[in-house]
Amino acid sequence: MSDQIPPEIAAEVERQHALIMRGTSYGDEGTRRVMDRELRVRLTESLVEDRPLRVYLGVDPTSPDLHIGHCVTLRKLALFQQLGHQSILLIGDFTGLVGDPSDKDSLRPMQAAEILNRNAETYRDQAFKLLDPVKTEVRRNSEWLGEMSFGDVVHLASNFTVQQFTARDTFKNRIDAEQPVYVHEFMYGLMQGYDAVALEADVQLGGTDQTFNIMCGRTLQERQEQNPQVAVLTPILVGTDGNLRMSKSTGNYIGIDEPPNTQYGKAMSIPDDAIVRFFDYGTNLADDEVDRIETELNSGKLKPMEAKRRLARSIVAEWHGDEAAQAAEDQWTSVFSKRGVPDEMPEVAIDFGTEEEIDAPIMNLIQEVGAAPSAAVARRLIKQGAVRVDNVVIKESHAWVKKDAVLRVGRRKWYRIVPR
Repeated sequence: MSDQIPPEIAAEVERQHALIMRGTSYGDEGTRRVMDRELRVRLTESLVEDRPLRVYLGVDPTSPDLHIGHCVTLRKLALFQQLGHQSILLIGDFTGLVGDPSDKDSLRPMQAAEILNRNAETYRDQAFKLLDPVKTEVRRNSEWLGEMSFGDVVHLASNFTVQQFTARDTFKNRIDAEQPVYVHEFMYGLMQGYDAVALEADVQLGGTDQTFNIMCGRTLQERQEQNPQVAVLTPILVGTDGNLRMSKSTGNYIGIDEPPNTQYGKAMSIPDDAIVRFFDYGTNLADDEVDRIETELNSGKLKPMEAKRRLARSIVAEWHGDEAAQAAEDQWTSVFSKRGVPDEMPEVAIDFGTEEEIDAPIMNLIQEVGAAPSAAVARRLIKQGAVRVDNVVIKESHAWVKKDAVLRVGRRKWYRIVPR
C-alpha cells in the first residue's frame, strides 16, 4: 500500500473511524489506543484495496429472545454493514453448549443442542430487524468446532497457559471463594478464539465482558499467520433495575419481541440515573438528539418523568411502530397515572372445580404467565410485596383467589384468573 493516501480516502477513513468508535468502551486506555490505531490501519487498507472488512458478532442462543441489551452490539454490526463492510452474524450453537463464563460468579448450566438450535432460528429472525438479511452472512460455529478432533483441541489449548485463564476475575473470584471452576469452562475462550480464525475476521464486536475471549482470537490468528482482529467493544447495558446487567435470567430486560404495553411499562420503571444510558445504548435515536436530551435533563429543562416517556415511546416505536407507541403511552397513562385497571389483560386459567374460591399456587402462576423467569425470581417478587391479587399484597407462595380475580405483578403486569 502506498504511503501517499488520497485525501478523499483519508477523509473517509476518519469519518468511518469516528462513527465506529463512538460509544465504545475499553477496560484500559492502552487497549483503546492499540485498537484505535489498528482500526485506522484496517479501514485504510479496506478503502485503498476496495476490500470490505470482515466484521463479526457472535451470539450464543441460550434463550429464545433477544433484548435491547443485545442490540448495542447489533447496532454496531448494522453500522459496519451500512458503511459497506461484510457483516457476519455468528450463531454460537457450539459455544452455547458450554456457555460463556464471562461475568458469571458460578457455573453456567450447559445447554441441550436441540434447545440451542430452536433458539438460533428466533435469534436470526429477530436480528434481521436491525440487519439487512441480504447483506448479512449467517454462520454457525458448529461448522468448524464440531469437526475438530480431540488432537485439534489439545493443539489449540497449547497456545495458552492455565495462569492466563485463572487470572480472569470471573475465575479468580470463584477460586478465592473456594467455588469450583470446571475444565470445560476454560474451553469457551479457546472456542470463541478459533471462531476468529475460521472466519478470517478483521473486526470482532462484543461487550466489554468479551475482552479476554476476543484477545484469545487475536492470539490464535497470529499463530495462524493472520492479521489479528480489531476489538470494537461496547458498554454493557444495565437492566431496568438500573443496577445489574440486562438479562432474562434476572428479569430486568426489555425484549425486542415483547408486546408494546410491556415494553413501555418496563421503560417507565427504570431509575432516573439510568435514563441517558438507555437513550444512548437502548434506542435508535441519533447521537445529537441523545446529547440534547442529556443536556436538557442536566439543566432541569427536561424532567425525568417526561424523559422516560420519550424513552418508552422511542423503544416501542422502533420495534412496533409509532401507532403502537402512542397506544402504549395512552394505556400506561390510563392505568398508572390515573391508578386504573386495564380494560383488557391476558388470562391465566386454573382449575376451580365446583368452588368459587380456591387456594391457588401464586408462585407457579407467576412463572406460568411469564412474569418471572424462574421460581427464585417469583419468590423474590412475592417477598418484595410486588404481587397482588385484587389489590391485596400476597406474601406467601399460595393465596385464596376468586374467579375473575386480577393478578398484578409489579406495576405493569396484569392478568385475569379465570376457570379452566
